[in-house]
Amino acid sequence: MRSLSLAPLGRFPCRRVLTWHGHTLYVSQGYTLWQWEPEIATSGWTRVGWFCPSWLRHLSSVVRLGHRLRRDGFHALEVLPDGTLVAVLPKAIAILQPGDTEFQETWRVRRGTRPLSLAVTPDGAVYWGEYFDNSKRRPVHVYGSLDGGRTWEVVHTFKAGSIRHIHSITYDRFADCLWMLTGDIGAECRIVRVSPDWRTLDTVLSGSQQTRAVSLVPTPQALYFATDTPLEVNAIYRLGRDGSVERVAAIAGSGMRGCRMGKSVFFSTAVEPSKVNRHRFSCLYGSADGRSWQRLVEWRKDCWPMRLFQYGRILLPRGDNETSILAATGVAVRGEDGVMHAWQVS
Repeated sequence: MRSLSLAPLGRFPCRRVLTWHGHTLYVSQGYTLWQWEPEIATSGWTRVGWFCPSWLRHLSSVVRLGHRLRRDGFHALEVLPDGTLVAVLPKAIAILQPGDTEFQETWRVRRGTRPLSLAVTPDGAVYWGEYFDNSKRRPVHVYGSLDGGRTWEVVHTFKAGSIRHIHSITYDRFADCLWMLTGDIGAECRIVRVSPDWRTLDTVLSGSQQTRAVSLVPTPQALYFATDTPLEVNAIYRLGRDGSVERVAAIAGSGMRGCRMGKSVFFSTAVEPSKVNRHRFSCLYGSADGRSWQRLVEWRKDCWPMRLFQYGRILLPRGDNETSILAATGVAVRGEDGVMHAWQVS
């Protein structure tokens, strides 16, 4: 059994982790984007650019509770091979081209407030799936861009009644494919393997709350996902490259974020109380080998109402992390709301 330990490197208020790109971590502060290079001897912080929101969102984002109430700021970011940055913002997809400093909106989100993630393939194609309430089970679209996020078109549509919405799409560089997670009830809960050209979609797992997930982490030997259900006890699963499925750890809440650092894998949970999930702490779990899991961090939900001011969460960055540093940001948790932490992992 291999264990992990976290040595604190820094605590940075008003910083939301977004994605790693090699040795660089992209984080946001409201509608401003920063990059952090922790291995640089100095502070390593550089302002990259910004997005100009409406005047109302500009005002709400200045106050932390307003920021939480309005779900302001950057929510996802990906780096394209040519250096273009593609971002998810409230009701918008925007891009920052190399040499520019202001993000330009290229798509207005029509249903829901925003997608939960972006996926980028090695040739620079970008994809995201619709995430909206969809109580009437209307058709759900996947959008793609082949020109660096400048234009978008539908690349796949789930027919009416087949799923509620799309939780995430992730590129798997070890198998050169995409993985799509959908929800929320019964056969709507799917883990789907997708060819990079979207010609082939194969449902690998489906049909229960134990295949309802938001985040999936590829590794060379296996895929890991954490379930996201208020109806059953949640768990972390290992999906082997041979198709085998193994429950490797129980977790104390809905699994919301996951990331990989070297050979280690991490997942965090949200405080989303139900009859089954009663834990009041957002927890960070990690494993050095994918088999033995530890609870490394836990932060208690703060006093503000969840539906208005968000569930307690620990945000983890996406992307390829080539350092030995783990970064995370607390949301709606006591004393750590909006605070980024960085740890040296050993």
